[in-house]
Amino acid sequence: MSEERRSSTSPLRGEVAPEAREGVETRPSSALPPHPSLMADPPPQGEGGGYPHLSGFMRDGAHILPIRVYYEDTDFSARVYHASYLRFMERGRTELLRAVEVAQSDLHASMDGLAFVVRKMNIDFLGGAVMDDVLTIVTRSKEMRGASMTLAQEVRRGDEVLVTADVMVAAVRGGRAVRIPDELRAALSTGR
Repeated sequence: MSEERRSSTSPLRGEVAPEAREGVETRPSSALPPHPSLMADPPPQGEGGGYPHLSGFMRDGAHILPIRVYYEDTDFSARVYHASYLRFMERGRTELLRAVEVAQSDLHASMDGLAFVVRKMNIDFLGGAVMDDVLTIVTRSKEMRGASMTLAQEVRRGDEVLVTADVMVAAVRGGRAVRIPDELRAALSTGR
């Protein structure tokens, strides 16, 4: 392919068009925050102290988590594989707990092995995402009972809702259902 033809066509997948490079400033690597493991006092495990933007944020009682779709999330049709949405929503539930300052690892350690398991999930696939889409996982507490809670979740692309799910999770310790801790119950009801 001639250099003249190459410059007049769109860049190949993965390449950057020359005009896109113009005016791009490069930052020295020292401008990036150090990886938490390299810091003198790294953030405690279970907290997003070094990179809080990775955990999403709370808005109007709901947790919002942006996620980019990668090649590994797709199937042979280049659309997001249905099981990938389950992983995205799991991340949303985990980050909801982190956002209300209740890390699952801390609960597990301080409450003799307390964990949450998915008991039931009702899911509706309404549309499909493709590689490089930026999705938003919206998670909010819907119902709280003694040992279980139901969370309402949506996977969105912009304003378009692609997936909805009601997910019932149960608190368990040693394989048996246990009451959800009052601190978590209070945190989720106020949406800190």
